[in-house]
Amino acid sequence: MKVVVTGAAGFIGSHTCERLVADGHSVVGVDSFDDYLYPAAPKRRNAADVVAALPPQSFRMVEADICDADAMRAVLDGADVLCHLAALAGVRPSLAQPQKYIRANLQGTVSVYEACRDTGVDRVAFASSSSVYGKRAAGQAFREDDPCLEPASPYGATKRAGELLSSTYRDLYGLGITALRFFTVYGPRQRPDMMIHKLLRAAHSGQAVPLFGDGSSARDYTFVDDIVSGTVAACLRVTPGAFEIVNLGGHETTKLSELVAIVERITGRSVTLDRQPDQPGDVPITFADVSRAKALLDYAPTTSVETGVARYWEWFKTDRSRSS
Repeated sequence: MKVVVTGAAGFIGSHTCERLVADGHSVVGVDSFDDYLYPAAPKRRNAADVVAALPPQSFRMVEADICDADAMRAVLDGADVLCHLAALAGVRPSLAQPQKYIRANLQGTVSVYEACRDTGVDRVAFASSSSVYGKRAAGQAFREDDPCLEPASPYGATKRAGELLSSTYRDLYGLGITALRFFTVYGPRQRPDMMIHKLLRAAHSGQAVPLFGDGSSARDYTFVDDIVSGTVAACLRVTPGAFEIVNLGGHETTKLSELVAIVERITGRSVTLDRQPDQPGDVPITFADVSRAKALLDYAPTTSVETGVARYWEWFKTDRSRSS
């Protein structure tokens, strides 16, 4: 297939491009190299590494804004599938500048869906987020049939709105869209503002890392290779006129205090913590029920947090952007 991947220079996007090409597909990557959450330099390094590693007949990178309708029509012309990963991510930053998230995550999604209509692309894998669920009680796995009426952040609200837009575009225009709710993805190339990256950086540098709350918050941390497997499966299996929402997580939760202990054990170094109060927009727990992903995508996460952090640490020690 010919697959267009938006957000291709980012963390998940760059890994997805590599996997698709390794599986024999032709890929056009799109990225605006936005520097809002963190400097664009790591994304440009990602892009350069991917371009250097992949055959030019199978991969090319286009620098463009997904809100640019003409650019999106140009890259989607002749494509079989759109893998729409481009977005502004991050719960806490969305509290400060929600309008940026509205533009990137809603206007941008409408832009690429309209370009799909114009070019006849009728199959889409769309990156949503576990942030759509908002606050949930401990011990209750998050299921896709939850109405998700109370996201705890503007970011989560834009992702839920993106799912609703996807449903509408299926109903009105026949697009087939699989919305993938990612649960706290980590691994090589992870954004530097994410907790596991911060903990590894603190272990490496000896500098203190801010830790919000008392350490009891828990997340369903998911290694990037598992997420990419689910994402590629969605690209292959999405069908025109069908709309599905699917959790992609690790199906286990790890408390923040436990995560710190894992990092210290893996690195053999202590981590200095700068304890801070709970942050608005944060939720106490995430926990994915992945039974639907198993049924629809043969999704089966295989990487434990302990194994994933160890693999991440081996990469981190040699990565030239680890201080970012």
